[in-house]
Formats: sequence, C-alpha cells, structure tokens
Amino acid sequence: MTNNSVSSTARVLGAGLRALLVLTLVCGVIYPLAVTGVAQALFNDQANGSEIKDRSGQVVGSSLIGQRYDLPLKDGEESAAPDLKWFQPRPSNGLGSNSVNTRYSLILSGATNRSGDNEELVQWVTDAKAAVVKDNSTPTYQVKPADVPADAVTSSGSGLDPDISPAYAGLQVHRVAEKNNLDVKEVEGLVADHTTGRLLGFMGEPRVNVLELNTALRDLTRG
Repeated sequence: MTNNSVSSTARVLGAGLRALLVLTLVCGVIYPLAVTGVAQALFNDQANGSEIKDRSGQVVGSSLIGQRYDLPLKDGEESAAPDLKWFQPRPSNGLGSNSVNTRYSLILSGATNRSGDNEELVQWVTDAKAAVVKDNSTPTYQVKPADVPADAVTSSGSGLDPDISPAYAGLQVHRVAEKNNLDVKEVEGLVADHTTGRLLGFMGEPRVNVLELNTALRDLTRG
C-alpha cells in the first residue's frame, strides 16, 4: 500500500470517527436533554406519568390507569369482592391475567371483542347490572335497573379505563355516603368537584376520574 493510500484511508477513518462523535453528542446527549428539558418545563405533569398524590404528597397512582378497589381475596374465591366504601371503576375484563411478572396482579390490557349478541357477553352484562343494583341500593335509596349506565356494566377497549361517567358516579353516592358515615350532599359535592367536562366544550364526554375521586374521599374521611 502506498503512502497516498494510507493517508487517504486515515482521512476517511478520521472523518467517520468525527461524524460518529458528533452524531453521538447531538443525538445521544444534546437532543435527549433538550427534549427532556422542554417536557419538564412545559408538560411536567405528563412527563412524570400524570401522577396523583394524596394530601400528604404520597403518589397513589396515575390518572391514566384505572385501579380496582377490592376487599382482600378470601380462600375459595376466584375473584375479590369490591370494597363498597369506595367508588368503583368500570369492569376490568381484559385479555387474561398477567403471567409474566407475577409480582403484580394485573390484567392484560385489551378488548374482549365479543359481538353484541354473544351469549357470554350478554351474561356478563346481566350479572354486572344485577350486582350494581344490589351493591348500590341502600335503605333510603333504591337503584332501578333502568338507571344503570352502560359504563357500569361494560369494560373499555383497554380494560383499564381510569374514568367513569358522572351518571355512574352519581349512582354510587348514596352507598359511599352510608359506608363512610358521610352526608349525601357532601359526597355529591366531591363528585361534582371531580367531574371533567368535554374537551374544548365539544370533544368526548364528561367523566370522573375514579382514583382522583377516591383519593379526595380518603382525605375527607381522615379529616
């Protein structure tokens, strides 16, 4: 190999190395830091996972992911019974139980994709409606089957919807008030305070975030 060839090869390698270092610096350091900085400055809540904190500042979850409020699972039970002290979310029928990371008891996110006349789906809805009527009826407030909204008996596409309709939240008010020895008007005020309207006044539907509502309820019951 001639000296010219060696020199040319060295120049090519040098240019390639400089390009690698520049791209590493720009794409691997400067760009990620810039994006992170902008996200933290302009969208701090979303960038940190849309965390919900209680009155003490402790993180209790994310406003984007639904949580169950159940009693401890008893021997012989296939599924835990709902803890009726709390507002209940939508049913969480997913694609099955988590079998990968067994440290966490989760459902696999996804829709069940059953048709409207599917016998299993019809039975799910029928059973869920009967449970909603039974669980939310009190000595002074009787829930009628016609009063049960659709989101109380059907799961969302993900199975992890964090929100319920104001109608479903309102249906639960009397039961929550009774179980926590609170005035009905006080609990109705909590629901009203945590009801979010349509985006820009016309997009989507009014909704109530169950975790935010139950966090406020916990703070209220603790005084």
